Amino acid sequence: MKVLTTPRSYGKTDPEVFAMLQAAGLEVVRNETGGILDKEGMKAMLADCDGVIVGVDPMDAEVIAAAPKLKAIAKYGVGVDNIDLEAAKARGIKVSRTVGANSEAVADYAMALILAVARKTVLIDSRCRQKDWKKITTRDVTGATIGILGLGAIGRNVAQRAQGFGMKVLAHDPFWNEEYAAAHNITKATPDEIFAQCDIISLHLPLMPETENFIGAAELAKMKPDAILVNTARGGLIDENALLDALEAGKIYGAGIDAFSSEPPKDPRWFTLENVVLGSHCAASTSGASRNMGRMATENLIRDLGL
Repeated sequence: MKVLTTPRSYGKTDPEVFAMLQAAGLEVVRNETGGILDKEGMKAMLADCDGVIVGVDPMDAEVIAAAPKLKAIAKYGVGVDNIDLEAAKARGIKVSRTVGANSEAVADYAMALILAVARKTVLIDSRCRQKDWKKITTRDVTGATIGILGLGAIGRNVAQRAQGFGMKVLAHDPFWNEEYAAAHNITKATPDEIFAQCDIISLHLPLMPETENFIGAAELAKMKPDAILVNTARGGLIDENALLDALEAGKIYGAGIDAFSSEPPKDPRWFTLENVVLGSHCAASTSGASRNMGRMATENLIRDLGL
């Protein structure tokens, strides 16, 4: 049996995962492009594979159809918006996720973006490197109100970290757990209440038809002029043109974005605005999270291939 591994960080800090695949009798094909594969690249590399460990590379119906031997898809992460689940189900292809493996790392990075945007650390660093030592006035984080959209494992960890900064936590989740919220001092709120009342808004939703462009021009207009928006979840949750317009016009304080609809993003404004901090979809890229995801995805794939 042959399997493809596509994520850039898979096995990088824990090469033992490749030994695990080989010990199961699997021939391993690696994505060595250094980037995310496009559809044509996926179709070519998957053509004779029985399984795949996939990151954010496309696994739509067309790609799945080009892999007639495919039996198992192991997601290296939790979001499956890049996988056509119906096409996989129709073929009897098993799909697994690494639930919980990276939640601490992503929450850490969300907080890092919040702090970086609020305190303008990237801008200050850049000015200092130009020997410009003028003081830049920034905004406070301690005591702010944070709104968390999506209170799953990552959202809950962000809430915990925010409370360490004395923040009031509002949250929205379609599968609300009142017992958990009450025990952790989290207040239930509608998205509109979060947009209007919160100083910081952090996105932790899956990308689905109902969440695509969840935040657009209308939602941005409801936010405070000193609001901070952070996305460590999925590109497509935010109307990026609307966000760029809002950032250019100073309608919100700033944004920290780690996930874009196209990576890297195509609009040149992303690279010139000083009130945005960019990430390369790297929130989960720590040695610990990569090891956890790698081990879990490997075990899931071996199990689902019946080995």
